[in-house]
Amino acid sequence: MVTEQDRMTAFINSLDQGNAPYLDELERIAKKDDVPIVRKDSQALLKFLMAQANPVNILEVGCATGFSALLMAEYSRDDAKITTIEKYEKRIPIARDNFIKYDSKHKITLLEGDATDILKTLTPGYDFIFMDAAKGQYINFLPECLRILNKGGLLVSDNVLQDGDVIESRFAVTRRDRTIHARMREYLYELKHNDMLNTVILTVGDGMTLSVKTK
Repeated sequence: MVTEQDRMTAFINSLDQGNAPYLDELERIAKKDDVPIVRKDSQALLKFLMAQANPVNILEVGCATGFSALLMAEYSRDDAKITTIEKYEKRIPIARDNFIKYDSKHKITLLEGDATDILKTLTPGYDFIFMDAAKGQYINFLPECLRILNKGGLLVSDNVLQDGDVIESRFAVTRRDRTIHARMREYLYELKHNDMLNTVILTVGDGMTLSVKTK
C-alpha cells in the first residue's frame, strides 16, 4: 500500500537533479546486488551538508562498496579527506576497485577491519562523521566518535528509524531484531540527552540524525 509519505518522498526525489553518472551506475549495481546504500533523499541531505558544513576531515563508519564515500568525495571541497572503515571482506575489494576507478582526486582512504578496534586508533580532528555501519553497534561506536570529533563538528547517523520499527514495542518486532531495536532506541536517547551534543532527528530516508558537538 502506497502511503501519503511515500508519495511525498517520490515527489521530492523526482525534483532531484541526480548525481554524477558514475554514481548513478554504482547505485544501480548496488540495488541489483542487494547492497544497502543511502536512499535518494538521504543522498540529497549528504550533498547539502557537504556544501553547508564544508568539512575538511571526514570519517565514514561503514563503507560497503564505497558509494557514500564517493558521493561525499564528489560533492565536498577539493582539499577534503575521507577516511572510511569496512570489515565485510566480500565488499572490501569492490570498494577498493571503485575508489581506484572513480576517486580521481585521491580523497579517500579505506581502512579494513572492525570499527570497534579502528576507532580507538584514530587521532582527534574530524569535522564530520557519517555513521552507516551495523545499526546495533552505533551505541558502542559513539564514545570513540565523540572523542575524535571536533567541537562544532557534525555526527550524521543513517537508518535510525529501522523502517518504523524503532517506535514499536519490543514485543512487536521479531525476536531476532529485538537487540538491535533496543540498542537503537538507547542510541537515540543518548544522542538527545548527551550534554556534549545538540541533536535533531529527521525522517529523511530511513531516519537520519544530525548531532553537533557543542562541548
